[in-house]
Amino acid sequence: MVRSPHEAMHRLFQHDPGVFTRAFHELALPFDDPLEVALLSTDLTESRPIERRVDTVMRIVTASGSFLLLVEAQGDKDPDKPASWAYYLSHLLAKFGLPPVLLVVCQDQSTATWAAGPWQLGPPQWSSLVVRPLVLGPHNVPEVTDVETAAADIPLAALSAITHAKAPGIGAILKALVTALRDIGNTDEAQLFAELTELGLSSSPAIETWRKLMTMDLSFFRSETSQRLRAEGVEKGHAAGHAEGLADGLLRVLSRRGIVTDDNARARIKACADQDQLNTWLDRSLAATTIADLFADET
Repeated sequence: MVRSPHEAMHRLFQHDPGVFTRAFHELALPFDDPLEVALLSTDLTESRPIERRVDTVMRIVTASGSFLLLVEAQGDKDPDKPASWAYYLSHLLAKFGLPPVLLVVCQDQSTATWAAGPWQLGPPQWSSLVVRPLVLGPHNVPEVTDVETAAADIPLAALSAITHAKAPGIGAILKALVTALRDIGNTDEAQLFAELTELGLSSSPAIETWRKLMTMDLSFFRSETSQRLRAEGVEKGHAAGHAEGLADGLLRVLSRRGIVTDDNARARIKACADQDQLNTWLDRSLAATTIADLFADET
């Protein structure tokens, strides 16, 4: 199963491929601005019964030539990964005939240092292949704490929040991003990057800071959930009505995300009058993949 931060990072690059160029400008790396970007298939499976998938593959066209960009999100050190990365690079070079570049995105310094390698494959006396990833992480992605900077580049601000999820300064980064999202108003972009940030932070302590900031003012989001919560709050104006609105909003989120909700689960949600419990379930629904995830750790 793909973990939420893992999914968020590669979805961020898929939505706005140019974010990698802007990040690289900060690091003064030798890549031209893209003239054209195309998402390619991430399926690297061969005829053998072994499935291999990279997170994101893009063909980048620049003034000086074209190359493939492979994006991998890496949460922890994994001794098997370098061999997989070598396979991805070799396979895509053979398949597309374009030079591949591997970009690994990490959330902590230790994993980022490990991922950078270089990884020499072969016996000690003779390396047949060297894998040298580019790495983005808290050590080189800027901490976007200024609202104006965040508003000018929401994708980069979201990447900053995700990669610095475990950093001491994450609170200031999240405040800048929330304010920037509020400033761009009632748009699909605000909703998309709010959800991606939620996914990217979901396994870190920073998720609680994010949720507190989000509950301060939901009025600038256009999602089905926030619309229902606002409507129910105005119409009902009391605790029972708000709980009912939360339950309806939760069921709508589950439906929109394609999560199968059986009669027992639906009845349990509708019968719940505890707003704190409903809010907990609502938070979980943004990252859940099955209805069992919603009720995890509950008897």
